[in-house]
Amino acid sequence: MDRIALTPAAAELIRKLRADHGPLMFHQSGGCCDGSAPMCYPLGEFRTGGSDVLLGELEVDGVEEPVGFWMSASQFELWAHTHLTVDVVPGRGSGFSLEAPEGVRFLIRSRLLDDTAG
Repeated sequence: MDRIALTPAAAELIRKLRADHGPLMFHQSGGCCDGSAPMCYPLGEFRTGGSDVLLGELEVDGVEEPVGFWMSASQFELWAHTHLTVDVVPGRGSGFSLEAPEGVRFLIRSRLLDDTAG
């Protein structure tokens, strides 16, 4: 069962960011402020380790490699039974996430995991 998905708008933005910045990754922490939003980085720019969980790899049409989606282990404990969908909305998010100059920000939409939905 998949834990993570993309909206068409998020996939479109990922294609643009991939063309501009190369391979990408996401990290979702449980921090304050923008730390609770999914952050998009060039692959390897954010170091993951034993305190992070790989939720899945997002396949995006037109992007050669999958985009890994990581979450802090402490946040995963709280969201273990949740399906996440990465979406895009107007507005500025964190200055550290690659989409910030685009005037949009990634956000997470969530629902409980079940056997009928992917």
